[in-house]
Amino acid sequence: MKQTLLFLLATSGLFSAQTTITKAFNDPIVGETVNNVMISGTVDNSATGANTTFNNAALTQGTASPTIYSAPAAGELTTFPGSTIKMVGSGNTILYKQTASKLEITGLITPDATLNLSANNGTFISYPAAFGYNETDQAQGTFTSPTASGLCKGTINITADASGTLILGASTFSNVVRIKSVQNFNLHLPNDTNFLVPIGSVTNTAYTYYDSTHKFPLLTTTQAVINVPIAGINQTTSGAQALSQLFLSALDNNIKKQSLKVFPNPAQDFIEFKGDTANLSTVNIYSLDGKLIKTSDLKAGKVQVSELPAAAYFIEVSGKDSKKEATKFIKK
Repeated sequence: MKQTLLFLLATSGLFSAQTTITKAFNDPIVGETVNNVMISGTVDNSATGANTTFNNAALTQGTASPTIYSAPAAGELTTFPGSTIKMVGSGNTILYKQTASKLEITGLITPDATLNLSANNGTFISYPAAFGYNETDQAQGTFTSPTASGLCKGTINITADASGTLILGASTFSNVVRIKSVQNFNLHLPNDTNFLVPIGSVTNTAYTYYDSTHKFPLLTTTQAVINVPIAGINQTTSGAQALSQLFLSALDNNIKKQSLKVFPNPAQDFIEFKGDTANLSTVNIYSLDGKLIKTSDLKAGKVQVSELPAAAYFIEVSGKDSKKEATKFIKK
């Protein structure tokens, strides 16, 4: 009996540790800004199943790519009725409708095309979602592009297809759940209201990795394939981004191992560097929440900080043929 009780308690602990995506914690709010960075390197999304390891240790931090949530403008509400929140990031705009149990897509605007799903909104995610979640939804509307326009109709399949440990650069995250979303749309001429003869297709595949301590995804990858033969369009675009604070946390953990030091610290007008700076040329300064504040060339071993508000910052220095080094400093 005692062994059985211990086994049940241990099993209960394992289940309670699983990450569940909920409306209360994960639904975006108007006015939020997510400090993301683009990812350098190729993300490995091949792992599936429970208790797996998503090994992306080779990925490195790229340029800043913030995601901003705001209220839709009056014109956008007319074009995409029912929308409650707008997301702008990585050159794309997505409009959503928030309900008690879902986050639905009402519109997607990219540099190449616009999908308006006002006829039948497409599910982005249903709450709550944990490992094993699986849903397929129908979506319908119109599409426009510089070379063609018409109707669109298709399916969106969302699955929480994997869970386990994510290794991202120098950081490791446990209890991670991955959401895979595959959006398949056929494109039709404006008069093909019975959706009989497709003239093209759009397939968008996205992977998002969540843990239980961060509201927004740790890591997101997308790949969009657009094929419209009559318009001469056949292109694939892909990208990946992650929370910038994840890389800064790793830098913070490794500061004691770095040889780079700044002085004076606290600083008021300029900071200088102790150590070998011969191959270092670029300085990035971040707030402690991961926002890129300033980028500067490293001139004569100095960087000006007089214009920065009084606060603590991360400073990262890099060069063409040298690894990045980072430390903290205080601007007084």
